[in-house]
Amino acid sequence: MDSTRVDKWVSATRLFKTRADATEACRGGHVKVNGGSAKPATAVKAGDRVTVRAHGADRDVEVVEVIEKRVGAAIAATCFIDHTPPPPAVDRTRVAERERGAGRPTKRERREIDRWRDRR
Repeated sequence: MDSTRVDKWVSATRLFKTRADATEACRGGHVKVNGGSAKPATAVKAGDRVTVRAHGADRDVEVVEVIEKRVGAAIAATCFIDHTPPPPAVDRTRVAERERGAGRPTKRERREIDRWRDRR
């Protein structure tokens, strides 16, 4: 198989849970193929770069193998190369920081401050 629809491929490689979700994402402009917006029927082939916005995160993958049917997770992972940069490191040193003049802390914020103080 030379090429397939982008919505089928994205669903088969488990970047989206269902094909309906993949189709909806394509229609909404959350899927790009080689930098351009992709309709659900846009063809993808080996070597194409697919950028997907799913679950609040961007994934940048390169197509290695074209598949149409949903396969196991281990096999699906071999069908693409993930070029997504790692998420930035979260600085956990200043957990209980509040803005000046924000008023009295809420009950939740008070508990966070107490937890932070107990750890020190």
